[in-house]
Amino acid sequence: MRAGWYERNGPAKEVIEIGEMADPQPGAGEVRIRVHCSGINPSDVKRREGWGGQKIEFPRVIPHSDGSGIIDMVGADVADSRVGERVWTYNAQWKRAFGTAAEYITLPEAQAVLLPSEAGMKIGACLGIPALTAHRALLADGPVAGKTVLVTGGAGGVGNYAIQLASWGEARVIATVSSAAKAQDALAAGAEATIDYKTENVVERVMELTGGEGVDRIAEVDFGANLEVSKAVIKQNGAIAPYASMRAPEPVFPMYALMRKNVLVRNVFVYEMPDEAFEAGIRDITDWLKTRRAQPHIASSFPLDQLAKAHEVVESGAAVGNVVVEVTDG
Repeated sequence: MRAGWYERNGPAKEVIEIGEMADPQPGAGEVRIRVHCSGINPSDVKRREGWGGQKIEFPRVIPHSDGSGIIDMVGADVADSRVGERVWTYNAQWKRAFGTAAEYITLPEAQAVLLPSEAGMKIGACLGIPALTAHRALLADGPVAGKTVLVTGGAGGVGNYAIQLASWGEARVIATVSSAAKAQDALAAGAEATIDYKTENVVERVMELTGGEGVDRIAEVDFGANLEVSKAVIKQNGAIAPYASMRAPEPVFPMYALMRKNVLVRNVFVYEMPDEAFEAGIRDITDWLKTRRAQPHIASSFPLDQLAKAHEVVESGAAVGNVVVEVTDG
């Protein structure tokens, strides 16, 4: 099979190689997927560059945890009826050497999720990390119907899906953004209102938009940097779900300000969520896809031969939306 890989940490153009490898064979309880699209997430780029001291644990790494394709072979103890299914993957390269940036991947069958016919392969390749993270951040503590939620970084990969899923769940959505173009992106995803955090006072605007009540839940892209805002706008018995804290990775925690409101702070790390969280997320994401309301959030796509360039686009932070590698024809 044709695949992209790296064998050491470093800049994309220096370490990513494209070449031929042996086709993998599914073991017991596994399926083999002919990959159509491979989705790139910021964590894939950080792992390749060695961000935060991350080391390569395998002699060779095929990157990316998210992808979509068609099951073409099954191992022992897997029903033959799964052959031919259109599927999307999650956690495909977590604690494993080989991810989805290749023509084939073998995975435990639970990690090959049926992709409804209403959804295309490109959106399927972008569900694993961003959509499951968004679901956990907003829906882990019950339905959001009738509630008001704040999505910070509403034009980002997770943020966009958080807006879409919250809107599907009949919540009122407010999103923070950093430009007029990103505001339009968030509004198109289903946000009722946006706040430009670079030019507006977020606390004042949130309270104005909510009649002084604040928000029930926050899907938080930068926990430490936004703590002052969060503690001011979160309602009594609300929940804040951080999935990143890049600008302030070790924030000073306002214990009593949040305790007095009985606020739940739920950290979200998609790779290590409990099984029931994956099951709930997959169930709701499937239902959402079937409504045809799901909007692809694709910034750009590249052929496998341009894998290094695709990594550079993600690394630059310039892409508004997901970056996809088209591996094979669907």
